Amino acid sequence: MTGLPLGSSTAASAGAVGYTVLLALVLGSLCAASGTVLLRLGAAGGQSLMDFLNPRLISGLTLYLLGAVLWIFAMSRAQLSLVYPFTALTFVLVMLAGQVLLGEKATPGVYGGSALIFLGIGWIAVGATR
Repeated sequence: MTGLPLGSSTAASAGAVGYTVLLALVLGSLCAASGTVLLRLGAAGGQSLMDFLNPRLISGLTLYLLGAVLWIFAMSRAQLSLVYPFTALTFVLVMLAGQVLLGEKATPGVYGGSALIFLGIGWIAVGATR
């Protein structure tokens, strides 16, 4: 089995990362957020264990798994300190999906916090490509 040792200065170095890694991070966030919404929809009203074996839950789990594969791909090519903050993008996407698709309400504090998360991730992404 080959791989990068911890602290390696090769592919996971502190240099600029490619757009492929950033695309994987954004797509991973989209998959995780979509999966979360589908898990919520699939779990709604479930009473027995069999109620939770439905197409929405299975689709949600599948998207979540695809998101995890994209995260792992990104982690194999970039520092954890770049990759991990993108998990916060999922929070923002789920909050927006909850409002648009599920009719949930958000407070000004939620909007402000989400804006800060989004700006922070943008700052990290811009810095990572330089």
